[in-house]
Amino acid sequence: MSKRHHPKGDHQPDLFAGTFADIPIRDQRDTMERPFFSLSKKPRLAPIEYQVGDVWVEVTANPKFGMASIWDADILIWASTQVTEALDRGHAPSRVIHFHPYNLLKSVRRSVGGDHYRRLREALNRLTHTAVSTNIRVQGKKKSASFHWLESWTEEVNEATGETAHMTMTLPDWLYTGIVAKGGVLTIHEDYFLLTGGIERWLYRVARKHAGTQPAGWTFTMRQLYAKSGSAARFSDFALDVRKVVEADSLPEYALAVHRTAEDEVVTFLPRCHLPPADPRFQPPRARHRHAKATIAEPALTLAQAVTAE
Repeated sequence: MSKRHHPKGDHQPDLFAGTFADIPIRDQRDTMERPFFSLSKKPRLAPIEYQVGDVWVEVTANPKFGMASIWDADILIWASTQVTEALDRGHAPSRVIHFHPYNLLKSVRRSVGGDHYRRLREALNRLTHTAVSTNIRVQGKKKSASFHWLESWTEEVNEATGETAHMTMTLPDWLYTGIVAKGGVLTIHEDYFLLTGGIERWLYRVARKHAGTQPAGWTFTMRQLYAKSGSAARFSDFALDVRKVVEADSLPEYALAVHRTAEDEVVTFLPRCHLPPADPRFQPPRARHRHAKATIAEPALTLAQAVTAE
């Protein structure tokens, strides 16, 4: 488990939405710690059924497309960032987001081209056809919300060239409301998109949600993490994968540690900036840079086109 290499041209912030080098990346906090996505790149059809206390989540895959994965969730992180950036800049956001696939792929630090556009369409289909039911953020124990990660998506193709002219995606009310709510999003590190393993990605999101910048970090037992992950693997295999992540020490911003108690293993998430400077895992806190103005270049859409409906 490790980070993949930066894609070619990754350093070039040539579009407003082309990279997130100059704007904070936001993730919707309710989706960060519970089992909303498959953690495997292999197609998953088995449902996720999670309940701890009064909180429950059910995720159902479409037999044709499979369940949306944690890599597909990069699209939702990108959408969350576009909506919150529009709000920060005084624009009116919308559940309907207009974009060019080049924009989105560059933003989530992936390569661009025909095969990658095909994979993007496949991810959009999984998000559109994965059914979610939960009582998170729904008032009343007997009430729930049911939705798909995307209500719909569209693609307009230039008939003369066969190339994509532009695309749209429509966010569900549950997700959109969570994004625009006060405190509904958390900033994440741009190197999150370079993490190659599903467990790695999920553990980073758990760390960011719970440990944050707390000096003492946060702890979970291994079995608590297993229940929260929704992993289809056996518990022993899941625990082995977590130990590998701890050993690889590749998560941005957080170092992990494991120790055994009489009852279970305990995993601790520690912000690197609070480790002793002599610790090789120490990293100073990052400055949160942002540029006041974005550079716009073709084939990017304007900010207004990207965040408002036609």
